[in-house]
Amino acid sequence: MSYDDVEIEDMEWNEELRSYTYPCPCGDLFQITKDDLRLGEDIARCPSCSLYITVIYNAEDFAGTPSKRNPDPSQQQPVAVA
Repeated sequence: MSYDDVEIEDMEWNEELRSYTYPCPCGDLFQITKDDLRLGEDIARCPSCSLYITVIYNAEDFAGTPSKRNPDPSQQQPVAVA
């Protein structure tokens, strides 16, 4: 069972982590990426403890192209091998 249910609007975008974050009681931050949300993942985990939260969000808001860090494989250019 998750520690809490949190609306995505109550989370903050952290550019450095490239994740939505929310304060964890342990002092660290729950984290979830846009790519996780695009894939339908709704669990934000804390990297420092065993707690996690359920993120409430509208999946349609995150539909679209993946981030540049994880490009769509169909959009990658072929590599020539000699």
